[in-house]
Amino acid sequence: MNRHEAREAALGIVFEKSFQTAEDAGKLYDTAIVERELEEDDYVRRVINGVFDNLEEIDKLIEGAAKGWKIARMPGVSLALMRICTYEMLYEKDIPVNVSLNEAVELAKKFDSDDAPAFINGVLNKISKSIDVKKDAE
Repeated sequence: MNRHEAREAALGIVFEKSFQTAEDAGKLYDTAIVERELEEDDYVRRVINGVFDNLEEIDKLIEGAAKGWKIARMPGVSLALMRICTYEMLYEKDIPVNVSLNEAVELAKKFDSDDAPAFINGVLNKISKSIDVKKDAE
């Protein structure tokens, strides 16, 4: 599975987790391997666990960058994509920020509404700039 396909798989599981709040993210991954016949992938497992292990920090960044939007009101696919991309920007140092941003927008074009790519791009760009500022301050 290439990285784009892995992001699609991670998107499905992160999206599903928003409806299966009692279910452990790792268990959802294991179930997806069997039921969706997904190929085992370290990146997918790392992203899913990373998103939910750091959900409070990730959602705070998203909500702070999405002026006038609360997490609870955001469309599920958009939110899942922004969570994955924010996780990547914060914790996956081998993935360039522009690659994460581009992948999120491309997946939004495929799986979300017509307005979603612009919204996602705007929010994630603000987050990327705030992360750069934090890195520069360290």
